[in-house]
Amino acid sequence: MNLLEFGARRTVAVVVFDRLAVFETAVPCEVFGIDRSAMGAPTYGLLLCAADPPPLRTTEGSFTIDTPYDLTHLPGADTVIVPAWRDVREIPPDHLLDALRAAHDRGSRIASLCSGAFVLAHAGLLDGKRATTHWMYAGLMAQMFPKVNVDPSVLYIDEGQVLTSAGTAAGIDLCLHMVRQDHGAQAANLFARRMVVPPHRSGGQAQYVEAPLPPRMDDDPLGETMSWAVRHLGEPLTVPAMASHAHLSPRTFARQFLAMTGTSPLRWLLVQRVAAAQRLLESTDLPIDRVAEACGLGSAANLRLHFGRVVGTSPTAYRKAFKQRPQDDVRPGALDVPAGLTAS
Repeated sequence: MNLLEFGARRTVAVVVFDRLAVFETAVPCEVFGIDRSAMGAPTYGLLLCAADPPPLRTTEGSFTIDTPYDLTHLPGADTVIVPAWRDVREIPPDHLLDALRAAHDRGSRIASLCSGAFVLAHAGLLDGKRATTHWMYAGLMAQMFPKVNVDPSVLYIDEGQVLTSAGTAAGIDLCLHMVRQDHGAQAANLFARRMVVPPHRSGGQAQYVEAPLPPRMDDDPLGETMSWAVRHLGEPLTVPAMASHAHLSPRTFARQFLAMTGTSPLRWLLVQRVAAAQRLLESTDLPIDRVAEACGLGSAANLRLHFGRVVGTSPTAYRKAFKQRPQDDVRPGALDVPAGLTAS
């Protein structure tokens, strides 16, 4: 595997400290610390950087973690991640806050998972920005840091150089978003499929930036219909048509769909169409209006409108950033194109 096809290898530094949360610390290790080059995915360099003298205890006290790296390695990392902080009412030590500020000043991307946002807020990195954290702590965070615009309704927030995620499993969504930023939708889909993560997040914190394709659920009529819809994105798709495919009434279909995915059928469909547009922009030279037609978005203007809302940039800028070079190695099955369209 030639990793140069994804650009230079990037380094991710995860801040670890005494009484660390196991799951939130493990998430970036799972996403960025495993070599998936055999399946055509990019590889990161991962450093666990201790803010306290190791060995470090977990919150459960069931095991300890040792690492040769410390906070002096943060400014040299491309991305610095702060997992859940051990106590939201505890002020982090000055040496940790100073290290985060130094990394930020050097241009590192800084991200927090769950209550790690409190550490970023104490460092002043969230002042004047939108940020999120676990919904249980959102009120306290808004009270403690009035300069931060706390939004508990989303899975994660990307403010450019600084990113924050909601509680627990939302850290997976943020880490996959950063993979998508670095290497494009195809790479993020490879990571998601390998990790067997759900294609959608339910509930009020759902924020869809780009959704991996739905799993094949042949024993579930909604799963079959979702897979069928993705194969026919270029065709007119309505709620009644999808309900008919699932052998349900439109009202029952919409109700069950919302209960299963946390979003409406039309909103889900829009995100899938934008996701298909991302893959075509990465892998083909099709004109923008042809991409819009192939994905069921009709016109180039309509594609630009919805693409900007979901992805946060224009189709042209996205293609410029993530277009595959001719020597790129695309594994069979790694690229999914709407039915009836040949990627060229």
